[in-house]
Amino acid sequence: MDFQLKTLTIARAAAEKSDVLIVLVGSAPLTAKDPLSVLIASARKAGDLPDKAGKLLALYHPDEVASSRVVLAAVGDGKPGSVRNGVIAALNAAKANGPKRVVMAFAYAADGAAVAAAVAAAADASYVYTTTKAKASNGEGGRTIRNLTVGVADAAAVNKAFDEARATVSGVEFAKEWGNRPGNYCTPTLLAEAAKGLGKLPRIKCEVLGPKEVQKLGMGSFAAVAQGSAEPLRFIVLRYQGGPKDQAPVVLVGKGITFDTGGVSLKPAAEMDEMKFDMCGAASVLGTFRALGEIQPAINVVGLVPSCENMNDGRAIKPGDVVTSMSGQTIEVLNTDAEGRLILCDALTYAKRFEPAAVIDIATLTGACVVALGGVRSGLFTADDALAAALQAAGEESQDRCWRLPLDDEYAEGLKSNFADVANVAGRAGGAITAAKFLQRFAGDFPWAHLDIAGTAWKSGAAKGSTGRPVGLLVSYLMERARGEAADAATPSKAARKNTNSAARKARSAQ
Repeated sequence: MDFQLKTLTIARAAAEKSDVLIVLVGSAPLTAKDPLSVLIASARKAGDLPDKAGKLLALYHPDEVASSRVVLAAVGDGKPGSVRNGVIAALNAAKANGPKRVVMAFAYAADGAAVAAAVAAAADASYVYTTTKAKASNGEGGRTIRNLTVGVADAAAVNKAFDEARATVSGVEFAKEWGNRPGNYCTPTLLAEAAKGLGKLPRIKCEVLGPKEVQKLGMGSFAAVAQGSAEPLRFIVLRYQGGPKDQAPVVLVGKGITFDTGGVSLKPAAEMDEMKFDMCGAASVLGTFRALGEIQPAINVVGLVPSCENMNDGRAIKPGDVVTSMSGQTIEVLNTDAEGRLILCDALTYAKRFEPAAVIDIATLTGACVVALGGVRSGLFTADDALAAALQAAGEESQDRCWRLPLDDEYAEGLKSNFADVANVAGRAGGAITAAKFLQRFAGDFPWAHLDIAGTAWKSGAAKGSTGRPVGLLVSYLMERARGEAADAATPSKAARKNTNSAARKARSAQ
């Protein structure tokens, strides 16, 4: 979908040719005297358009409006969450008539956050997956909206926020596409090819390691998960170089289980098809790089994706097997369905070589997190208060929220093993936390956070499909960090400290 931004009053929006005009109406009084503004004010006064976000009033062929259909959508206080509710309601109502060109105008002075929320919501409401549908090849059954113009009082004032939102949508939809593909259309090899495609974008490089390279690195835990599948594993390394070479990167690690049967600890048959979504952490990393390639922020980012299937054949790992991770720690595999942490732990060890400023892993890791938080917020685990605050703020800004859970040392007691350094599962109680405690063992040398997206990465039921989360959160976090890096570089005292730290890193590398 092509997004455009224009400076439009309500009167000028009414003159724009489109299949449907959506007017986002806030709670503030309308003072303009053009026919459409007067009509909106009358409808509100009569109680036909309440202020509650998401309430609608549909009009057909109103006087002096170029579009035959108009949808008035209340957005209440005009904050991003309210705008999202209003836009989704309006687009869902408008889609019934298959519009190709839509104009969406704000009837109040919207800020950048409101515009970004509108762009994200419009994309979300109009998205349609088509890759494995026969009708799509005939041009049927796909997204009908081809062009959406966003009208605001002053386009120049919100242009940067609009551009970032548009790029974030590209990343979210890239993540949705790969998350939605069935397992036979999204093998580790195909996922790696998608990553290589991202390497064609400016400042992005991609390297893909196979079984021999992974074995040479000593990633015994990752390799053990893959050994029951006919599909070869892939370890994807993406690099985005937007900042100075000596700037420590943020490392994103995405769980890339392209299909999860549970292995010997077999999952129930019901809804097992949804285990194609077990690579949504990986998809979110790829989607974030897709957005970075468009935005081009001044920051360095590394993406690591350990990808394989968790299948069940004569070579598959068994409960009770002991594997050796890249860190040298041995792991007793008590449950082969707790495989995500087994591939992530080796990726976390690999991340150390980049001397990262921060490492964030993203994984559809535990059903326990779904029980705890449902599908509203992702689970956030970190011992670093500053990193926690930054990620939570990014979640609020992007409407891609997370919630911090504890990491008390007592939660690790259940991971003790008589036969290895650590077990891969503890008891049922606090399952999301004990999974995070397992990962924490492999992330002791850098600021680290874990996002459990098992409840937020996809939806079930009639709306089944990938959500593209948490691309919005990750992009928002990285953009804020880039702004902070730029501010630090402009401060002489901080720049001097940065040079000192850079020299220290180079000295360590030379040892």
